[in-house]
Amino acid sequence: MSMSSTLSGPNLRALPAPRWIAAALLAFALLGGGYALVLAQVSGDRGIAPTASSADIEVRGIEVDVRADTGEEARDEAWRRAQREAWEQVGGPAINDSQLAGMVSAIVIQRERIGPKRYVATLGVTFDRQRAGRFLGGARSARSSAPMLLIPVTVSGGAYMTFEVRNPWQRAWAEFNPGGSRIDYVRPSGAGGDSLLLTYGQAGRRSRAWWASTLDQFGAADALVPIAKLDHQFPGGPITGTFTARYGPDSKFLETFEMEASGPGQLQAMLGEAVERMDAIYEEALADGKLQPDPTLRLGGSGQVDPALARLIEIGRAIRARDAAAAEAAATASEFSAGEAPVAQPTQAPAVVRAYAVQFASPDPMAFDSALSTVRQVPGVRGLAVTSTAMGGTSVMSVSYGGDLSALAAALRERGFAVREGNNALAISR
Repeated sequence: MSMSSTLSGPNLRALPAPRWIAAALLAFALLGGGYALVLAQVSGDRGIAPTASSADIEVRGIEVDVRADTGEEARDEAWRRAQREAWEQVGGPAINDSQLAGMVSAIVIQRERIGPKRYVATLGVTFDRQRAGRFLGGARSARSSAPMLLIPVTVSGGAYMTFEVRNPWQRAWAEFNPGGSRIDYVRPSGAGGDSLLLTYGQAGRRSRAWWASTLDQFGAADALVPIAKLDHQFPGGPITGTFTARYGPDSKFLETFEMEASGPGQLQAMLGEAVERMDAIYEEALADGKLQPDPTLRLGGSGQVDPALARLIEIGRAIRARDAAAAEAAATASEFSAGEAPVAQPTQAPAVVRAYAVQFASPDPMAFDSALSTVRQVPGVRGLAVTSTAMGGTSVMSVSYGGDLSALAAALRERGFAVREGNNALAISR
């Protein structure tokens, strides 16, 4: 039984036949229209899955131009030069060609042209981390950042996009190999509901409750927002890119830089280089201590509690628990001294945790945050996740609760909510 039929809605069978049919057709049209709208927003070719996600060390964008007696000889020599140049870029020590070839796990051909006696290409070289790590030391051997949710934003023609449609900036991040980076990137593919949840509006939202719910769904601790603003001088002409690195729920600014591509054919290469520079900016910010996860995202509330105050509250609770345990131990000792046998207390079975759907009115972001924060603070609530968001309407959350539905409804009524019970679901309002 659906929430709409259980909790609200007119009694259609009480209407005269023509009005009943008209109302049914209207309801079906509205439901069908909403379903079609949501389906249109999530269907289609939107996602670009990360194509490079190994822990190996990769260097891209190496230009080679070699002449030899044959095209095959020119290619072999070009690949050897690319390996040597890539090894120098990662700071490797002097070794012979046979040792170097043994550490190369792949040659990535980004672009190539082969002639009878000439080979011109842009190549990438991937080194096996296990074999190359002993030569490179521990500087590049491990990540040290918390998981960071990546939300790449493209600005072009006055439109702000993330995953609504496939775009070159999204593809550049999908092709980036973070194996040599100290940043632990969480890279969504952009498929399915990602295009609804991770929008440019989310990147600029300040709500801690909203951010905490989003980060929980992707297993991340904080967010990185690299922005690429692309200006086309004229169709088929040069493209200027302005790139800005931001991070965190407050969209804090780190650095900005500009690059230029001579035409659409060079756009993807420019964006690939921009991704490398962005990664370097985020690594530098991590080294400077700026990329620490925002502590207000871990409080489970609206972000208004100071972390130091929260720590003091925890200490006070621990002291009270310690004093209560000492008092109980003293009372038990006095009973034994009086010769009374201790009475065994029955053990209480642990409550079964179940997930319940909870509808709640969300006329504005403040009401949305307030509902999430209040429900999180209900005793017995083990966690919650927002499954549907509708600003100006009714949103839905999934609440994991240690108890039955009636107990959860009673606890919410104690906190000032008007509660209606349905089939394994609740609807709450102020």
